[in-house]
Amino acid sequence: MGAADGAIVRAVLAGQEDLFGVLVERCRSEFGRYALAMLGDSDAAADAMQEACIKAWRSLADCREPDRFRAWYYRILANQCRTMLARRRPQTDLEEVEVAAKERPDRDLDRQELAAALAAALEQLTAEQREAFVLKHVDGRSYEEMESLLGVGTDALKMRVHRARDTLRALMGETR
Repeated sequence: MGAADGAIVRAVLAGQEDLFGVLVERCRSEFGRYALAMLGDSDAAADAMQEACIKAWRSLADCREPDRFRAWYYRILANQCRTMLARRRPQTDLEEVEVAAKERPDRDLDRQELAAALAAALEQLTAEQREAFVLKHVDGRSYEEMESLLGVGTDALKMRVHRARDTLRALMGETR
């Protein structure tokens, strides 16, 4: 269905509830990578997406701007990811990755070790820094898109991305 999100939201609210699946599919394809990068685990990302969809369904009537459904849904998903992150401990410790790397005779990190180190480093960022970094460098969004999704000014977003990069450089430098 090629209808705009706002038209679909209004149709769902008018009783065509089966159309909500169209919105879910659009959000899954657009924000699935975000959830995965934020949570670092495909099962957790799928859980976050499912929970966000349920919350969006239950509160769809509260969506004041149906034409901005994706921004509204994104906020629900971002809050769900933050909640899930707050409930768990980091899955990977940078020190463990560093020790594993030092035990190798050639001391080079292979792709898996580098990915594990990056995931551990991302977990050590603040939620705001991680979110901004993921949106900018994983999802490839412009600052204008990020501003629309987050409701945060461009200057603040640039600072969050900059601080995230600096922190990641410092953390990743420790593992090499």
